[in-house]
Amino acid sequence: MSKELNTLLVALYVLIDDHVVPPRTGRGRRPMLSDSELITLAVAQVLLRHHSERRWIRLLHSSAEWRAMFPYLPKQSGYHKRLKVVHPLLCKAIVVLAACCPSWFDDLWIADATPVPCGMSRETVKRSDLAGHAGYGYCASHSRFYWGLKLYLVCTGDGMRIMWCLANPKLGEREVLAALLEHNHHLIQVGQILLADKGFAGKHFHQLTAGMGLRLLRPDRRDETYRHGNLGHVRQWIESVNQTLKGQLDLEHHGARTPAGVLTRVAQRLLAMAAGIWHNWETGATSKRSLIAFDH
Repeated sequence: MSKELNTLLVALYVLIDDHVVPPRTGRGRRPMLSDSELITLAVAQVLLRHHSERRWIRLLHSSAEWRAMFPYLPKQSGYHKRLKVVHPLLCKAIVVLAACCPSWFDDLWIADATPVPCGMSRETVKRSDLAGHAGYGYCASHSRFYWGLKLYLVCTGDGMRIMWCLANPKLGEREVLAALLEHNHHLIQVGQILLADKGFAGKHFHQLTAGMGLRLLRPDRRDETYRHGNLGHVRQWIESVNQTLKGQLDLEHHGARTPAGVLTRVAQRLLAMAAGIWHNWETGATSKRSLIAFDH
């Protein structure tokens, strides 16, 4: 484990323990591994690119360095079950980290959707517990069909997550994004600029966002008069965010087979990216493109 990763994990643990995990009250034996330690281990797993929880736990038990940092380490089954239980805390930690960064006050947000494949064969689709939640969709950027979910992101220019959700790819993008914005309307400030792609065009959606106090900014379609151009130089920001999630944090290799599992592992990767961006701000190493890389 590198010194930089060690510094990040220690600082992240302190922040989560102080501002995310509520104080434990009441009777009963305290867990030997606290929720703050569990969330820190979950972030470390993603940053070190360990897809398999079994191999990750095996590495922790075989490493004197990790055992020194975490006196008690669970088995794979306990780690998996507890991660799904603390999913709300993972989501809360993302918001807390975002609020600690200067980009939280940016007046420009970027919205986009990216596929999250959950199965590669017909037999998997038939037997998966995700049936009824996942569906078939088309990824235009890679010219391919997939079966799974679609991740909707609203983030700042540095890639920090403001709001997110998972949805069936058969649902309309404008309807899902509108519901996401409505659910998180308390985070919207009047005059906030929302940059989206051509798929979010439409008079009704424009009126809906305007009613929320948002100014919708998107590339011009071919059948429209010139307004903003293609905005390609700005759209590259969200593309770099998606590429970081898929290329460095292995979003498409989450390996989950249940709705709760997918939610947890996607939140785990979003939290890991948020932690990297927050760490960059704290150390003065941030840039408009968020790149996260740690050595084993």
